[in-house]
Amino acid sequence: MLLAAPSFAESIEGQVLGGGAPIAKSTVTLWSASADAPKQLAQTQSGDDGHFTLNASSSSGEGGVLYLVAKGGEPSANKGGGDNPAIALLAVVGSNPPAHVVINEFTTVASVWTNAQFLEGIAIKGNALGLRIAAGDVPNFVDLATGGWGGVIQDPLNSGQTPTMANFATLADVLAGCVTRVTADACAKLFAAATPPKGIAPSDTLTAAEAISRYPWHRPERVFALLKAFYPIAQGKNLRPVPYMPYLNWQPSAWVLPLKFDGGGYRAGGKGGFDSAGNFWVGDNFSVGWQGQDSLWEGHATKFAPDGQALSPITDGFSGGGMEGGTFGAAIDAKDDAWFSTYGSKAIVVFDKNGKPLTPSDGISFKGRLGLMQGVMVTPSGDVWVLGIEKRQLVYFPQGDLTKGRIVCEGDSGEPCKSFMAPFHLAIDQQDRIWVSNSGINHVTRFPASDPSKAENFKSGFSTSGLAIDSQGNVWVTARFGNSLVGMMHLVDMGLRLKLHGVAKASDYLTKTMSEQKGGRTGGSVILLRPDGSAYPGSPFIGGSLPGPWAVAVDGDDNVWVSNFAGASGQIAHLCGVRTENCPPGFKTGDPISPPLGYVGGGLQMEVDIDIDPAGNVWVTNNWQDIDSCIGTPAEGLSTRCGGEGVVVFYGMAAPVRSPQIGPVRQP
Repeated sequence: MLLAAPSFAESIEGQVLGGGAPIAKSTVTLWSASADAPKQLAQTQSGDDGHFTLNASSSSGEGGVLYLVAKGGEPSANKGGGDNPAIALLAVVGSNPPAHVVINEFTTVASVWTNAQFLEGIAIKGNALGLRIAAGDVPNFVDLATGGWGGVIQDPLNSGQTPTMANFATLADVLAGCVTRVTADACAKLFAAATPPKGIAPSDTLTAAEAISRYPWHRPERVFALLKAFYPIAQGKNLRPVPYMPYLNWQPSAWVLPLKFDGGGYRAGGKGGFDSAGNFWVGDNFSVGWQGQDSLWEGHATKFAPDGQALSPITDGFSGGGMEGGTFGAAIDAKDDAWFSTYGSKAIVVFDKNGKPLTPSDGISFKGRLGLMQGVMVTPSGDVWVLGIEKRQLVYFPQGDLTKGRIVCEGDSGEPCKSFMAPFHLAIDQQDRIWVSNSGINHVTRFPASDPSKAENFKSGFSTSGLAIDSQGNVWVTARFGNSLVGMMHLVDMGLRLKLHGVAKASDYLTKTMSEQKGGRTGGSVILLRPDGSAYPGSPFIGGSLPGPWAVAVDGDDNVWVSNFAGASGQIAHLCGVRTENCPPGFKTGDPISPPLGYVGGGLQMEVDIDIDPAGNVWVTNNWQDIDSCIGTPAEGLSTRCGGEGVVVFYGMAAPVRSPQIGPVRQP
């Protein structure tokens, strides 16, 4: 849950540990973080057993997020080693810290990765909502009262299903190697391994952790090699003598710590979005327990708190108001009402911030005129636009007024619908022009919000879906079949199925084909158009991390994040945007920042949406997991395995954005 305003006891006590043993004479400081420079509230020194007590006025940190830093000290795990000035450990405790707080390598890793976008040395500062979200995420990884594992990272979804626990413990082991000086040169080795691609080498364990978290993709083998250097396996033994288990057996592709969250009626989540409190709303293709298939979508809506806790009912989610089969159509307006489009009921559905339906029991269908629906968008002026994929429809609600909605056009009745071919998603730019992706043809459509009849088309890729506008007005579009001749053949085949058998059969072909694609020349692509519609130099962008790109999100640095509906174990891509000063040295627009096959782990499946919250966390919706259970007659025991399970959150990896994200990308 989102944390409330700070309120804590005047006395905070705890213990500083390194490698599982006390650190004596460590300087412990209590800070309050806000949008301005952090305020020091109290300071003390740990005793011989590592214990400390801090006395501070509860009002002195009002309005901020509290955190503890322990610097220097004598770790008892290295008897006779004396003071180690390279020790710097962190525990972000939020507004209501536990009665007893442990500061150790676990709290450091948890606090650094969740607060990565706000940390600079020992200073934490940033937007208020983002800081509260980041602080609320720390307990997902660590129990602040004990310094041990948190609840979420060791739950059944995350412990044995992903490498996140092993990534986390390995990072803590490496930090502990320096803290306890397992070798005389342990700290020097850590600082060399954690040196970022730009800037100077770290000087303590906290700045080392920060460098690794900010550049998780940068030469991960260097940090992994420290595990062997610090903790060799003794002759006759099987395990390394590490302070934290489990450690990695194989080198990771990146030092990422994703977690999966499920519940709240989530099943085969489609498009999602954040409200003003940082809660994540998503429409579900199917409902829990349903033998879901592409032939019928009947799911409801799910709401997650910023820390991943499900806020909607566990099995049914939010239902009513015509919610039957959520799609890639979802948006949150300025009143925090959640708008969804559907396949099952062929309607438009709206819930208030508490999940109460605001639409009739059958939704808004204009007396049954709507077909299968997709993209939904709220504009900065408050208007709402919705796309109908099946009947090539455009729907408009001025000022979001449910009583004044109208169908602007349909099929060949007029522009811009005449230019549409299976329209999928839409976005508005800084000039109040609306851009539409078309999944059935190789162009995107643009029209002025003030006069939709003035439609223009711009060449893109084959079967475009996701579309987003950066702060410079450039348009990023995902092409699921890419730009190759193979992709063109796929589009033709899908078009024949669309014409002869309808959207459902065309969708079956699309999903089955995409699930088998590999990244590269014949895989998917990302297209970048300038504000005038011309191709940006180097576009389209392809690569191993883009086998089946579906959605695209722009972060606060104008860098780009892409989901993929492909493969049994998914991946997300991170590309350099147009403001290359925010990219690593030597990178140009469109270059992948993420590893060659993207960021993996966290229980990713076949994803559709990707979104960024005010703390810089990247949220990904698992949409499908077993294609063979989605089409035809599946094996009985696998008949409920079509729908994807849970959302996956990659912590602190993107520059934060404002929520709700209405219009082009904006920083908080």
